[in-house]
Amino acid sequence: MSSGFDWLEVESLDLEAQGIAHRPKPEGAEGLEGEGGGKVVFIEGALPGERVQVQVSRKKNSWEQGTMSALGRESPQRVRPGCPHFGLHAGACGGCKMQHLHPSAQVAVKQRVLEDNLWHLAKVEADRLLRPIEGPAWGYRDRARLSVRYVHKKGTVLIGFHERKSRYVADMQVCPVLPPKVSAMLMPLRALIGSMELREQMPQIELAAGDGPDGPVTALVLRNLAPLTPGDAQRLRDFAAVHAVQWWLQPKGPDTVHLLDEGGPELAYRLPEYGITMPFKPTDFTQVNPHINRVLVDRALKLLDVQADDQVIDWFCGLGNFTLPLATRAAGVLGIEGSETLVARARANSQRNGLAHKTRFEARNLFEITPADLKAAGPVQRWLIDPPREGAFALAKAVADLHAEGGFELPRRIVYVSCNPATLARDAGLLVHQGGYRCSLAGVVNMFPHTAHVESMAVFDRL
Repeated sequence: MSSGFDWLEVESLDLEAQGIAHRPKPEGAEGLEGEGGGKVVFIEGALPGERVQVQVSRKKNSWEQGTMSALGRESPQRVRPGCPHFGLHAGACGGCKMQHLHPSAQVAVKQRVLEDNLWHLAKVEADRLLRPIEGPAWGYRDRARLSVRYVHKKGTVLIGFHERKSRYVADMQVCPVLPPKVSAMLMPLRALIGSMELREQMPQIELAAGDGPDGPVTALVLRNLAPLTPGDAQRLRDFAAVHAVQWWLQPKGPDTVHLLDEGGPELAYRLPEYGITMPFKPTDFTQVNPHINRVLVDRALKLLDVQADDQVIDWFCGLGNFTLPLATRAAGVLGIEGSETLVARARANSQRNGLAHKTRFEARNLFEITPADLKAAGPVQRWLIDPPREGAFALAKAVADLHAEGGFELPRRIVYVSCNPATLARDAGLLVHQGGYRCSLAGVVNMFPHTAHVESMAVFDRL
């Protein structure tokens, strides 16, 4: 460790919510470039516009990294964190990185990240920026994976996210980004696990909150590495009765998830604007933030501008989050996913919601899509693409190849929903520079407030 006592001017934030500054360029030095002229310094805890000193922990020829040690001028966007476990101190929770920055400023940072990725990685610039999608900044996280550790030295159980840059579990007593009911349950959960015979063989609890027929449903998935003893099973039942939760058990992989006791309300999520209800298992992929998801679906459909006689393909369709709402507007929707199991679940959801006559589903390896696959799917007017972090490179490459080949009618409009601005930029570069599209619109979706996660949406139109 070393100290740097020079005052530095913080110019911007990176994707990890570190302030970016530059040291003064040494007189006569060559080869060091940047806004400040000299070596780049990444500073945890610092915000744009602030004047700070930094405690350096890593030093390379062209950059340094450290934490803010003194604050000489404070940003007007700095706010008091809403969680007592947030910070730079030892043991601080690593679940959030931006609680010290006003939520509206967080969105502005993410918008800049999206624009920078599109331009610097792909030389793509949207014709127009979309207004960011925002929602509640607290209590929004209906999905979470919490680590569980029994600490022998302390004789206690810890349940929560990991500490900053550490494999240790943070000593969390509350978590304001979780639903208030779940945040209030953290300490009772610690007491529960501590009382169990198998407390050292339960490394994880996964949260999934959803809608039931008579109100919200809270499901907790306990990763149990050994079969429960009768006493431990009864302790879970007693806890469920007091706190109104469902216990699910996961002895091995996700396919082994099952209810501790059958019965109780079904776990589902609803898109009331479209009259759709979709049951899901607590280990299924569904959006973390249900408030934002409803707005996201609505905007995607409006941007697609689906007409009553349109045919649409929903690539990476999952359980039908976009497919089923699209089927209420279009003549027909083809949902494509990489898993036969997911396809079967999406098909069942379609039937349940009375949309089977307007939908069909297929399973394909979406990371090995070829031009021949696109031809087999047939020409349609519109696409919705919602890939995982890896993006949709094979799909974008197939579009570029078909455009070069000619003779196949590609969709007039594509709406691309992304959870990784770097892979979105890569795929946008193919669509724009080789696929015959222009990027008409782009904007961010603040799905994960207080984190550095950037969700976004882009619209591509045929030239």
